[in-house]
Amino acid sequence: MKFDIVTIFPSMVRAGLAEGVVGRGMTSGVLDVEVHDLREHTTDRHRTVDDVPYGGGPGMVMKVEPFVRAVAAIEARRGRPDVVVLLSPQGERFVQATAVELSRMRHVALLCGRYEGVDERLVALLGAREMSVGDFVVSGGELPALMVVDSVSRLVPGVVGDEQSVAEDSFSAGLLDYPHYTRPAVFDGVSVPEVLLSGNHRAVREWRRRAALERTLARRPELVEVAALDDTDRRVLEAIRRERQDTLPVERADEER
Repeated sequence: MKFDIVTIFPSMVRAGLAEGVVGRGMTSGVLDVEVHDLREHTTDRHRTVDDVPYGGGPGMVMKVEPFVRAVAAIEARRGRPDVVVLLSPQGERFVQATAVELSRMRHVALLCGRYEGVDERLVALLGAREMSVGDFVVSGGELPALMVVDSVSRLVPGVVGDEQSVAEDSFSAGLLDYPHYTRPAVFDGVSVPEVLLSGNHRAVREWRRRAALERTLARRPELVEVAALDDTDRRVLEAIRRERQDTLPVERADEER
């Protein structure tokens, strides 16, 4: 799978790609990732990538021409991307389903904005999809681009050694992940749940599924409403809800009802 990342800080992006599963995927040849310096696609001696906004206002706006030239150069040398993504706070929310969608493509180009934003004409001219990694603001698209590459790459066969671990990640089945424990069995008086030490694989699976449901209901209840649940899951959820009602103070329980 190919990724092309366009940025004014190529060293920052290359450093983030060098380690972990993405770095290993690049070394093994499963991933083909190239980072492009946006300034190399300018035409003036100052290598200008931004200008003052029309209509006035604070800050600078990134120019459309260097991005269009950068994508044209990528197409000429590496082929036409299946999708061009502009990392932007105004974009659609990047979620696990988006990662799955992108992982089924062969070539993704990621454009990193900076300053007050990017000239709006870029989206129309390139048919770009704007994507946001969350409802917060960072200084540019470089960190979000690295997050997208990491998230998508984990789903590409051969990148992560144990593909079962990917299948059980948070959000992969629409729920948060279950709690994890390792040695020692007791630390500072706190013990690992007994079922995980029992050797009973069925009991362990049931405990983990219930724990995932319980954690999701407590921390991200909106996910429960859209998760793919079977009849057993729904029965467990109903039991968890009843138990929560029983442990609430009377006033809180009445409010929840």
